[in-house]
Amino acid sequence: MSDWWRNAVIYQVYPRSFHDSDGDGVGDLKGITRRLPHIASLGVDCIWLSPVFTSPQKDMGYDVSDYCDVDPLFGTLADFDALIAEAHRLGLKVITDQVLSHTSDQHPWFREARVSRDNPKADWYVWADPQPDGSPPTNWHSHFGGAAWEFDPQRGQYYLHNFLAAQPDLNFHNPDVQDAILDTCRFWLERGLDGFRLDTVNYYVHDQQLRSNPPAQVAPQVMATDLFGMQDNIYNKNRPENLAFLERLRALTDEYADIMMVGEVGDIGTRSIRIMGEYTEGSARLHMAYSFAMLSPEFSADHFRTCIEGFQQGAPGGHPKWSFSNHDVERHVSRWSQHATSEDDIARLACAMLMSFEGAIGIYQGEELGQTETELVYEELTDPPALRFWPGIKGRDGCRTPMVWEAEAPNAGFTSGSPWLPVKAPQAARAVDLQEAANDSVLHFYRNAIAFRKANPALQSGRTAFLTAPKAVLAFRRETAEQTLTCAFNLSKEPLTLTLSDAANLTGPYNAALENQTLTLPGNGFAYLSHDGHLSLSA
Repeated sequence: MSDWWRNAVIYQVYPRSFHDSDGDGVGDLKGITRRLPHIASLGVDCIWLSPVFTSPQKDMGYDVSDYCDVDPLFGTLADFDALIAEAHRLGLKVITDQVLSHTSDQHPWFREARVSRDNPKADWYVWADPQPDGSPPTNWHSHFGGAAWEFDPQRGQYYLHNFLAAQPDLNFHNPDVQDAILDTCRFWLERGLDGFRLDTVNYYVHDQQLRSNPPAQVAPQVMATDLFGMQDNIYNKNRPENLAFLERLRALTDEYADIMMVGEVGDIGTRSIRIMGEYTEGSARLHMAYSFAMLSPEFSADHFRTCIEGFQQGAPGGHPKWSFSNHDVERHVSRWSQHATSEDDIARLACAMLMSFEGAIGIYQGEELGQTETELVYEELTDPPALRFWPGIKGRDGCRTPMVWEAEAPNAGFTSGSPWLPVKAPQAARAVDLQEAANDSVLHFYRNAIAFRKANPALQSGRTAFLTAPKAVLAFRRETAEQTLTCAFNLSKEPLTLTLSDAANLTGPYNAALENQTLTLPGNGFAYLSHDGHLSLSA
C-alpha cells in the first residue's frame, strides 16, 4: 500500500461545468476526458469528480437515484471507464463524490420504504411519528430551509432530510443499509476507481432517541437558508456511532491497492477541526478529512494558524486536506477581495500559501485561472436555496459557472449550445488560452508553485512550526532532515519589512525582495526562504 495521497494535490472537477462534448449545454464525461491534458499539465496527482450518478438533478446530482450507474446527462458507464483509463495513462488518480448519507426520493429503496411500515425497506430511512399536535418529531433544521422533517401521508409518518425534502436520509442504524451502501462502493472500486470523496461524512448517523438539539452555545451563525447555527447540533450529526461505519468503509478500501478516502466534515469552527482529527485518527478510519474551516470569509494569519495548529494538537496521528474553494462556497478570490491589492495578487498569494501547507491540498476548477465569482440575476439561478430565499442568499451558482477555455469562442469554448449557467465577460477574460499565452499569468504561477511543492522535501513531508511575526504575517517553518524552508505571507494590502535573524535566500516563486537580512513583503507579498538552522523574523 502506497501513501500517494499524503501530500497529493487534488483537482476538483464539477462535471456540469467543465466541458460539454455534445452541445446540450451541460458538461459531460467525454468533455472531461477531452480536457484531461490541461489538468495533467498542472502537475496535480488526482481528480475528484462531483457526482455523475443517476439522479433527478434536484440538487445537481447530490440526490442519487442509482448508485451504480451514470446519469445519461453525463454519458455512460463506458464513458466513465474511458475517462479512468485516460486519466491513468496521464498519471492521474480518480476519485468520485460518494453521497452516502441520503438518496433521492426517486431511489427504488425509498419508493418501497414509503409504501408501508412493514415492507422489506420500511426501516431503510429515518421515519418517526408526529408529535401529538402533528408537529415534527424533533426541532432539527434542514440546511435548505424549514424543518428537517417531511410528513408523508401514505405512511402517516415524517421522514428525515438534512437537505431538500427530495433527499431523504438513510438509516445507518440498520446493518442492511450499511451493507447495501458498501456494495455500491465496491462496484466503483472494481471499475478501477482510486478512492472516494465522502459527502457530508459526519451526517450518516442520527440520534436514535430523536432528542431535540439545545440552543447554540456560542454566538449563532445564521444565514437566510440555514438555521443550523442557532442550535448546538449534537443529535442530528457527529454521532459517535458514525466511527464504526467509517471503519467498515476503511476495511473495504483496504482490500484494494492504493485507495484513498477523504471525508467532507460539514461543520464550522474548532469542532470541525476536532472531528477531522477524530475521523482520521489511526489507520482504521478515513485517510484524510477536510472541513469548511478555510472555506469561510475569514482571512487572517491567526485564523489559518489556528486551523493548522488545532489539527496538529487535536489529531497528531491524523491527516488533513486543506482547500480554499469548492462548488459550495464563493470563490476565494472574490470572497477575500477586501484584503487584495488586486485579484491576481491575492490569487497568487493564496496559491503560494496553500502549496506550503502540510497535508494534502485541494484546488477547484478555475482556481488555477484566478477565477472570480460570477454575478447572476434571479432569472439565471438554478440552485434550490437561492431560488427559495433570493435575495437573502445568492446561492452556489456563482462558483459553478462553466470553465472558460478559449476567450473568443462561443461560451468561451465550454459548449456549442446554450450553457446551463451563463458564461460572462469577467470570467471569459480569464480563459485558459489567454493565460497560456501570458508568461506571468495565474495559470503559469499555479504550475510553478505545484512543481516547487513537489520538488522540495520540506514541503512534501516537513513538519510545521509557526513563527512569531507581525499580526498580518503568517509565518512558519517546514523542516526535514535534509531541508529547512521558512514561509512568510503578508495577508494585508500594506507593505511590510521584516528583519531576519540570519542569512537566507529567496527560493521558488515569490513576491518579495531580500537585501542582506531585510525581507520586504509588498501588499499580498510572500516568500519561501532557504537557510541553515532556525530562522526568526522580527518587525
